[in-house]
Amino acid sequence: MGQIFLQGGLAILIYVSVIWIISLLKKDAGIMDIFWGLGFVVVGYFYLSADYSNALQPRLLYALVLLWGLRLTLHIGVRNLGEAEDARYANWRKQFGEKWWWLSYIRVFILQGTVMWIVSLPLLVGLQDKSSLTSIDLVGILFFAVGFFVETVGDYQLRLFKKNPANKGKVLNTGLWGLTRHPNYFGEALLWWGLTLIAIEISTIWILISPVIMTWLLIKVSGVAMLDDLLRKTKPDYAEYIENTNAFFPGKRK
Repeated sequence: MGQIFLQGGLAILIYVSVIWIISLLKKDAGIMDIFWGLGFVVVGYFYLSADYSNALQPRLLYALVLLWGLRLTLHIGVRNLGEAEDARYANWRKQFGEKWWWLSYIRVFILQGTVMWIVSLPLLVGLQDKSSLTSIDLVGILFFAVGFFVETVGDYQLRLFKKNPANKGKVLNTGLWGLTRHPNYFGEALLWWGLTLIAIEISTIWILISPVIMTWLLIKVSGVAMLDDLLRKTKPDYAEYIENTNAFFPGKRK
């Protein structure tokens, strides 16, 4: 399994390197966001092919990863079509100037590729598992279903809100966005806990590091913390929204 994991890391390195080259041609490092979900589909297929089994669990696990990865890639791709480079990457491009072309490889693509590699541990384990489905697997499927639903509906509600010109500069605080400021991030974390529960066994409990890292990143690093800071500066009503609405876990508005 260790050798397959190392080979998977090499596959991810090649994958993010190709995307980096495309980003140089497009002058848009933000395209890594589009291909983030698809990266798990790619490395998952690599893990599945390395020790293919007709057992239900690995095929089910890969089907869920495929569903999530393709939906996320399509959603972000359509959302970013024709748009300028994401503000986070544009600010770094301005900050680092001529060094950004190679620094972006390390700061964006290698970094995200490394996170992808570590977070893919449940896929490494689960896609080579030949055991039958258990009650823990069913709980994992439920977690995934709820997380996928919350993420998908949250993205849909936000897209409809932004399509209305009258909402420009305003804050969406209804629907799922009235329960949490980041339903898409909460759904993302929940579904990764679900995928991990499907893959986990007593002997592989160490793969819990995957959803722990994913949840931590979504709350403290690239998700809630970063986006709240940006939106507080760009949307006048966002400070009040922060005071009245849970940051991550859904709950009643204050």
